Amino acid sequence: MTSHPEIDLDPALFTATVTSLAHSFGDNTRRKIYLYLRENPGATAAELARHCGVHANVVRHHVERLTECGYVTYDNVHKSTVGRPAKGYRVVDSNVAMEGSIRRDALLVALLEMALERLGPKAAEAMAHDVGTEYGRGLGVTANSHDSTVTVKSAMSSIAGLLTAHGFAARVEESATSQSVVSDNCPFGTAAQHHPVLCAVDRGLISGMLEGLGAKSTKVTLTSRARGDDTCRVTA
Repeated sequence: MTSHPEIDLDPALFTATVTSLAHSFGDNTRRKIYLYLRENPGATAAELARHCGVHANVVRHHVERLTECGYVTYDNVHKSTVGRPAKGYRVVDSNVAMEGSIRRDALLVALLEMALERLGPKAAEAMAHDVGTEYGRGLGVTANSHDSTVTVKSAMSSIAGLLTAHGFAARVEESATSQSVVSDNCPFGTAAQHHPVLCAVDRGLISGMLEGLGAKSTKVTLTSRARGDDTCRVTA
């Protein structure tokens, strides 16, 4: 098997390349986390939260994604205080060949788009909704504080934070009768514009998170820019 030498990037080019990769995921915080860990291996979630100006739970969601993608790992850091050891995060390879990663992401998007085309709109939308629901349910269960008094209103506030951690740049808007999560950024990028069935992931995500968080109602409605609406909005 032919080995490929890793690309030696100067700091400015490396930062620009990581920025491009992070934008493909749709979130600036994730880029800041990665670049900080590259220079500060062993940083904890609390340190990263202070650096990025976000809650530690938001950091944990980001480093989980980076870990899943193979960019970040962690070691247990023993503390002097009582409790479980903290996790000290570090990049897997400070000289990682980012160009190859960008090409891999583009290939995965191409594979997704072809799969959606072959499934057809009805089956593709059902699949997108089911995947979103299952993933959202898991996120909600993980974030659930086991508070039996969870309301749809409080759940939607938590959901906005969770979605922002996953690249949606989400916020809550309230009316007299409903709560909506509005997403100013879509991590699917142009893929959602070409295949609006992907918007069903958003609907499934929020429905699943409502269930996982223990809200009494999980019924939601969706509008999306990819489908010609003014905003990407899920209302409960």
